Amino acid sequence: MTQMIDAPTPVRSPQDRVDAWLAEFETALATRDIDHAVGLFAVDSFWRDLVSFTWNLKTLEGRESIAAMLTERLAGTDPAGWRTRETPTEEDGVVTAFIEFETAAGRGIGHLRLRDEDGTDRAWTLLTALQELKGHEERKGTRRVMGAVHGSDPDPRSWAERKAAEDAELGRTVQPYTLVIGGGQGGIALGARLRQLGVPAIVVDKHERPGDQWRKRYKSLCLHDPVWYDHLPYLPFPQNWPVFAPKDKIGDWLEFYTRVMEVPYWAKTSCLSATFDEDSKTWTVEVDRDGERLTLHPTQLVLATGMSGKPNVPVFPGQDEFRGDQHHSSAHPGPDAYVGKKAVVIGSNNSAHDICKALFENGVDVTMVQRSSTHIVKSDSLMEIGLGALYSEQALADGMTTEKADLTFASLPYRIMHQFQIPLYDQMRERDKEFYERLEAAGFELDWGDDGSGLFMKYLRRGSGYYIDVGACDLVADGSIKLAHGDVERLTADSVILAHGTELPADVVVYATGYGSMNGWAADLIGQDVADKVGKVWGLGSDTTKDPGPWEGEQRNMWKPTQQPNLWFHGGNLHQSRHYSLYLALQLKARYEGLPTPVYGLQEVHHLS
Repeated sequence: MTQMIDAPTPVRSPQDRVDAWLAEFETALATRDIDHAVGLFAVDSFWRDLVSFTWNLKTLEGRESIAAMLTERLAGTDPAGWRTRETPTEEDGVVTAFIEFETAAGRGIGHLRLRDEDGTDRAWTLLTALQELKGHEERKGTRRVMGAVHGSDPDPRSWAERKAAEDAELGRTVQPYTLVIGGGQGGIALGARLRQLGVPAIVVDKHERPGDQWRKRYKSLCLHDPVWYDHLPYLPFPQNWPVFAPKDKIGDWLEFYTRVMEVPYWAKTSCLSATFDEDSKTWTVEVDRDGERLTLHPTQLVLATGMSGKPNVPVFPGQDEFRGDQHHSSAHPGPDAYVGKKAVVIGSNNSAHDICKALFENGVDVTMVQRSSTHIVKSDSLMEIGLGALYSEQALADGMTTEKADLTFASLPYRIMHQFQIPLYDQMRERDKEFYERLEAAGFELDWGDDGSGLFMKYLRRGSGYYIDVGACDLVADGSIKLAHGDVERLTADSVILAHGTELPADVVVYATGYGSMNGWAADLIGQDVADKVGKVWGLGSDTTKDPGPWEGEQRNMWKPTQQPNLWFHGGNLHQSRHYSLYLALQLKARYEGLPTPVYGLQEVHHLS
């Protein structure tokens, strides 16, 4: 009698599993079988699209949301050519792949996570990100310009002469298609992208030189994010660049970058007013360029005036009586003028700690006033646990390029990002337990975010409420930086009075009190009606502290169309300025070329500021 033995089911490799999923997905999309395509996603799934399908920055949560988007956008997008870019991997039951694809308008890359559900691979997360427009590719790589003229040239002018002529015409006989207001890292990165894409643009800034936004801050200011996280587009920092760059070095790099990347940059230029013509769909912007009044007529207006918005300067009784110096942290000159004096710093986040540390180290008697709890994370712990897998020398050695790191970070939907962050910050809390105990013993009030998810979520939700410790906390813990608690009740001629009656003698008061929403700049330049039409800028709608709901799913109004036609907001840290400048530039380029750009899911306005 012969006994039959079932052959073992062959184990499919991650490559086979991803290839099979992509093939089935492509067939479903090509045949416009939306039900089949949606069925390839897990019930609890997320599709984050950066411009390629939605001409928007949009996260679709769940099958119903995905189906609604495909119903409206599949035919116009006409995607095809889904394939992997490198060999997929598997960890903890999740298959991960970097992918690429094409649409009718352009070419994109992305990121896919598959999970086995009842024996079937289904997408848990999908990221699709447009990289270039067909027929309008950047002139780089194999498409780069020749530079030298080999043979006769009907235009005998040198490169310098042509550049000078272009600069003289732009803004006068030739109007910019895009005007970028704000020449910090955000405006400069976007200006470089637009230059490469052939979009006529001008970046304007009130300072005398590119980089002055950094040079003119307090002298101890350094980047708290490491170098691997901070590269600008096209031109990464050299390999000998400091891990944490000092402010003046960053300022010099931005000036150098502006020149090398040929960013059309107007320094010493203030914008006086801006109005939008509903009929012509263009802006009229009055500017003062180093004493010369000019009227510009761009089609697109980008406010790159800083993610943090306008300085939030509180109003207290007695400020007009105070005989010392008082200023917002954004205008703090550094400690030199206050040696031997008494300083009171209102606030307990990044700027407050940096300023207090520099004041103490330069012989100033300084008191920090903590009005609410602050999240603290040690810099080395953040680098190792929070960033090391994506942005570090070891990550590079492991094959994690900046592009792949950006895609990986962008692939995590905001809705579930905190779930990935909480374990990391639990590790930091345990690793640095003694450090936190010393801080609390000194009376410092700590928090880890509303749900324990730490710094990144605080930044994304509210842009405040944290400090990356580079030494100030030890000075707080040992009492070198004095600590007081409570709201400010009033100022006298020579002191700060707190609500519970504590009097703090002061020769200088620094308001490290943060910033308002970016739409405050729109109110000043264009009008309160436009600022209200756009609504609050930044935040996710997480319904946590300073980030009111309802849930938005993406950063409010950043890098994407707003309710005010032809008005955009751009900025963030160096990482965001690098990464998101591409998607904003592609949106502007498509409109410049007259391509159809039907926006899916334009953000509603729930909060005015």
